[in-house]
Amino acid sequence: MPTYEFYCSECRARFEVLRSMADADAPLHCSTCGRSQHVNRVISMFAVVSSARGGGSAEFQANTAGGGGCCGGACGCGG
Repeated sequence: MPTYEFYCSECRARFEVLRSMADADAPLHCSTCGRSQHVNRVISMFAVVSSARGGGSAEFQANTAGGGGCCGGACGCGG
């Protein structure tokens, strides 16, 4: 089950919730103020760390583009 990040525009809290993909956009109460009308799922930032080939150092890459599909035009399709 994936962990989704949410933002409450009422109290400006960011929090994570473990939910099934089918329930990803189901209504949710803020874990700080308890309100549900102002909570939205947000795109989370994640990092990938991998070993560099041929050397001992590691590469670090942060990705904020979102995951797969046409997420706000990130795929170049104009959508």
